[in-house]
Parts: sequence; structure tokens; C-alpha cells
Amino acid sequence: MKRQLLAVSLSQAIALALPMQAAAQTAATPQDAQTAPVELDGVVVTGQIVYRDRADAVAPTLSYDLAYFQRFEPRTVGDMLKRVPSVAFLSDVLEYDGARLRGMDPGYTQILINGKKVPGAGDDRSFFVDRIPAEVVERIEIVRSPSANRSGDAMAGAINIVLRDAYEFDGAYIRAGASVFDDGEVTPTLAGVASGDFAGGHALVGISHQGRYNPKQKQSLRYEAPGGAFVDREDQSDTRDGTDDSFNLSYTRELGPGRLSLSGLYVKTDRTETEHSREFNVRTGSTPDHLLSVNDQVVDIDQENLALSLGYAIDAGGGRTEVEASYARFKDTQFDTEEEIAYDAEETPPVFDGYEGTRTLGDMRDSERALTVSHKRDLGGATLAFGVDYTGKDRDARLRTSEVEAEDEGAPLPPYVDFETAASTIEERRVDPYLMFSGSRGLIDWETGLRYETTDVDVTADGAAWSNDYATLLPSAHLRWNLGDDDRISLSLARTVRRPAFRDLLPLLLEEEYGDNDFIGDPQLDPERAWGLDLGFEHRLGRRGIVGVNLFYRDVQDLIEIVSTGQPSATALDDHAEDIEDFLADHPGATPETPGYPQLDPDSWVYTAANVGDGHVYGVELDLSTPLTALGLPDTGVFLNYSWLDSSVKDALGKRRFNDQARSVFNVGFIHDIPSAGLTFGASYRRQGDAYARLLAEEVTTEYGADLEAFVEKRFGKKWTVRLTGSNLLDASKDETFHAFDTLGDQIDRDYDEYERETEKAGPVFQLVARYVF
Repeated sequence: MKRQLLAVSLSQAIALALPMQAAAQTAATPQDAQTAPVELDGVVVTGQIVYRDRADAVAPTLSYDLAYFQRFEPRTVGDMLKRVPSVAFLSDVLEYDGARLRGMDPGYTQILINGKKVPGAGDDRSFFVDRIPAEVVERIEIVRSPSANRSGDAMAGAINIVLRDAYEFDGAYIRAGASVFDDGEVTPTLAGVASGDFAGGHALVGISHQGRYNPKQKQSLRYEAPGGAFVDREDQSDTRDGTDDSFNLSYTRELGPGRLSLSGLYVKTDRTETEHSREFNVRTGSTPDHLLSVNDQVVDIDQENLALSLGYAIDAGGGRTEVEASYARFKDTQFDTEEEIAYDAEETPPVFDGYEGTRTLGDMRDSERALTVSHKRDLGGATLAFGVDYTGKDRDARLRTSEVEAEDEGAPLPPYVDFETAASTIEERRVDPYLMFSGSRGLIDWETGLRYETTDVDVTADGAAWSNDYATLLPSAHLRWNLGDDDRISLSLARTVRRPAFRDLLPLLLEEEYGDNDFIGDPQLDPERAWGLDLGFEHRLGRRGIVGVNLFYRDVQDLIEIVSTGQPSATALDDHAEDIEDFLADHPGATPETPGYPQLDPDSWVYTAANVGDGHVYGVELDLSTPLTALGLPDTGVFLNYSWLDSSVKDALGKRRFNDQARSVFNVGFIHDIPSAGLTFGASYRRQGDAYARLLAEEVTTEYGADLEAFVEKRFGKKWTVRLTGSNLLDASKDETFHAFDTLGDQIDRDYDEYERETEKAGPVFQLVARYVF
């Protein structure tokens, strides 16, 4: 608590200093000159190829305008991010949800909207970027190393999604089109954006409706072990059908001596996931004589994202003071029903063996309230910035589960009436003051800062409560050496944190979570902490091209890993109870002192999460974006980025990489413009390296096929643009290999429970979209 009191005291001192300092100063800095908004027709209907921007920030940042992505008509922010350096995904085919900067788990990547944190669905605190329509985005910023004026939850880096701002744009347009999938399904897309003077200020309003659809086919082949006897085959269809509707608003105006700004984003997702699978005891064929099971699962998902922000900035007292209040909320409601008819494989042909069903009702609410007070002023040879961020986070989760069965063939399942309920609440309160200096000296631009992050955590689960608090000092320093107009070198050093995943905090027992082993969270967990180093070089090619290379390293301490509590698992206790029951049946009246009486000798345990390890993450990132003017092709642009990613960490079985880190990410593409015909076409190719995860009782290798996209665009005057795009033109597949074990001992001895190879495929998608500018 002393650390928390220190933060509060420092925060109060900063807050008191702001008005005192303003009163003491007599000279005022003029407000920023009003800048004319950019016409939207210059953004929507353009024959010019747009390249990656060179960011002005001293901290290493890559900036990509919407126009950089727009030719390929991305549906979501996830579709946009798959083209930028070092961003990997571990999603289903045609899905791009949890962004993995440097290939690391999504929980290591901070997702920001207009520079503010937003809550998401992931237990690892991740935000699914495919929930944000691309149409509302102005630009994407990849912040490789954080500054003191932003939260330190960015161990792998931060992705800042900057929404279109009323202050920046003027005009209006509509977008309409449709996507066609390989099974003949057609989904619509419709969007509109308008911006102009309103109520003494400037307003921008956008609305979007996006049909979402993804039909996939899966097949799994299971064996007793690698190279062992065949066990069964599962054929599965998996269709995801839904809609995303969004509304965004931005408003700015001069109010009194300062500027008022208001922004809001609302996204509603309705989605149904339908899976139908059948298991057979032969490699090929689907006759009833070889049928082992029929499984049907339907999940209805209703999600809402809301983000609101209100800010006021004033130039006074020789500097600029800003106050911003924000509110973000995520709601997730799921209705999941899975039912399976099983057949006894010991009989030939298999006979009815049971009919069972499980219904799970999930309800999660996650909200964040934030208040930021900051001040920035010129000190002559440097710029001083200081402030304090307050964040209050509440996450309420409720899970209800009902299991039923029908033993007679042909009988219906009983109604889902009796539900077991698990409810939990996690509350976090943060007070994070910071101090930052920046400036220039000759050819050197520099920035250094100090941030002190404090967190109080309260966890309640099934009526019991726990508390924890921790604090971390986060220094950061950035240097940029401008070798000339075209070349610059950047060097960054920063300390970051990763707060524990929600599941790891909740002390709720999950039986057989890892093979026969159980898991229970620990509310006393502290965050992981890391020192990070980035060294980059960037060269401008001509007027518009850029080539850059960056080396990064992260030294992670207090790594959260899975460890045994020493308590036997529920499976071990059940097996022991059955042994006793069998012994008593053969030896009536026996006691624990009777010779041969079964003794508890568990081989599976209850595991938990603990801060026990260290790890290292490192790699090289290369990106190129340039017109081919030097080759006499000024109307042809090429894009290329490649990231080599690696890491090391130790677990109970030895050394491995960070789980599910892709070995590499490669993107290459071109765009060619024919101005005289108002025509543009291009293509992009993406390949992601293999990812490997070693968990307790399970090891998984994931491989993806190559992804090819192409587009052709036709412009009609200055008002109309029509684009035809094709995605997944190579029918990319996702291939996973599972090594499953019952216990840690079996895993060490390679005594398999099951070995499985799964392949998931989806066909190409074609999209035709037209835009009209008013």
C-alpha cells in the first residue's frame, strides 16, 4: 500500500501544480492554427498509390493511412493488420482476430483506439481487432516501444487504431457492395461517412453494416501415437454467419479559450457458429457401419463494443493543458448448445451407446473508466510533459452449465433445467503518474521519461474475496539520429509489463483442463516485467519510398508459467475411490490397515499459475514501400515486409520458444496504376511461419498455407470508384498437429494418449464494392 500512497501523492502534486503554474505565468502560447480539413474525395477516389508514412514521433513508430490498405477492400482492422510487419495471427482460415505483434500471444500486444485502452473478450486481456470495421479508421500506428505518457502494457508493442476525426476530414461518401463465397453465399456491405460544419464546430458521422460469413471444412485423423495404429477420423463443417454494425461520431469546436473534442464508437456483432461433425473408425468412407459419433454444436454470440471520449485542451500559462475522460465497455453474451450421439466401437457394426448434451450460457461485462490530466510546455531547449492517468476496470463474468443425457436410442434429450453457476468479478484500480522530457540537439532528436504504474486488484469468485496490489517503475528513452534528409537511426530502451490473464487470477477449479490435470488460478499473481531494446535504420527512397530494418530484444522476468500445487487432481481422487470400492468388494470389512489396501499414489495434479520464469524474445524486422521510379515505372508501387522472430523460455520439459510464436511473417505485393484509363490493379502474397506451443499434457504445431489476394479498380470521374477483390485465391489451409498426454510423466516418457492431425480449409472470397463521393 505504501507504493500506492506514493503514486496518489505524486498524482495530487501534479494536479495541484497545473492551476498554480497557469496562474504564475502571464504569457500565453497561441492556440494551434486552424487547419483546413482534408476533402474526403481525396481519400476515397484517388489514382495515386499511397505508401507507408514516415512518423514524426521519436519513439519508433510505423504509420499506415487507410489508403495504404484500401485498394484490397479490408473488411476489418484485422484484415488491415495482416499486411504490416511482425503481426501474426493464430486464427481460423479467413479470420484475423487476436493480433500477435512479434508473433507473441495477443495479451502481450496493447490495442489502443485513439490512444486509449479498450476492453476485449480475451481471457488474456486481448482485444479482437476484427470487431472494428476498416471503414471507420483513419490510420494504423505500430508503436514498437512505448513512451512514458502511455500505458506500459505493451511488451511486444502497441497497435493504435486512429479513427477518422472531424477535425481532419470534410465531405461525404457512401460505400456499397457484396461478397461472394465459394458455397454461393452472398453477404452485403453498406457504409456511409459525412463530415462538415455543425453546431458551431465540425462533426463527422459514420455508419457501417458488414455481413460476415466464413464456411470451413475440417478433417482430423487420430492415431495412438506418431506412426502408431489408426484410431478414428472426424469430418466437420464449421460455418460462421453474422453481421457487424457500427456507428462512429467525432465532434470538435472552439469553446472559450480552448478546444472541445468528443468521439464515440459503437460496434454490435451478431454471430452464429454452427459445427456439424461425424466420427468414423475408417480412414475413408462414411457408411453407417463405421459411424462412431454425430456431434452438433450451435453457438449464438451477441457482442457490443462501446468507446466514448470527451476532452478539453487549453493553451495557457505558457503551455498546453489537456483533460480527457473516457469510457469503454465490452459485453459478450453466448448461448452454446452441443449435443452428441455416440456409438459403441467394440461392436460390429457400432451400436447406440448414448445421447448427451451440454448447454452453456455465458455472460461477460467488461468496462473501463479513465481520466487523464496532462500538461506540456516549452522549456527552451526541451519540452516538458507530465500528467497522471487514472483507470478503473471492472470485469464481471457468469457461466451457467447444464448437462443432460438420454440412454434409450431414439429418445429425446431432457430439457436443460438444472444449471451449475460460476460467477466472478475482477476489479482493478490504477493511478499512473508520469514525467517526460523531449527535444533536439543538432542531428539528434531525443525523448526520455518515467512512468510509475500502480495497481490494486480485488477478485471475488463464488462468494470468496482476495486482494493484491503491485507497482512498477517504467523508465523509457528514445534517440533518433538524423544522418541527413533521407537516413536516420533510432534507438529505444523501455521497461514494460504484462498483467496476469483473467483466467490465471480466478481461483475456480477447472477439472481436466490439461489432460487428467486440473487448474486453479491465483489472485496473488504479479505482472510479468520486461526490459526492451529496439535499434532501427530507415532510408527514404526518392520522394515517397521508405526502406527500414529494426532489431528488437525483450528480456522478460517474472514469467507466468503453470506449476503444480502438490494436490491430487479430481481424476486421481476418483481413481483412488474406485480402487477402494473394488478392494472392499473383494475384502468386506477391510480397513486402511488391511494389507493391500489401496494407497493414494496420484500421477495427475492440480496446477496453478505462478511467477517462476524468465524468457527472451528477439528478432529482425524489414519493411519496404516504394514506387519503382528508378526503374522507369513511377506508376508501380511495391510493398514488402519480412520479420524473423525467435524466443526462448524454460518449462518442466526444457527449453522452448514462447508458445505459439510464429517463426516468421512475410508480405509482398504490388500496385500498378494506369492514369489515362482510370484503372489500377495489384496483388499481395502473405506467408506466416510455423508456430509451436508446449503446454502441460499437450503440444501443438500450427502451419498455414500461403494467402494470395488481388484487386482491380476502375475510377469514373472524380465521384465513382468500383473495386473487385479476390481473397484466399490459393485456398489456404490451416494444419495442426496435436500430441496429447494424460499426465506430465506420460509427456516426459512420450506415452501418448492420442496423436492427431487436423486440416482446416476455406475457399476463395470475391468482393465487389462501389464508392460515391458527394
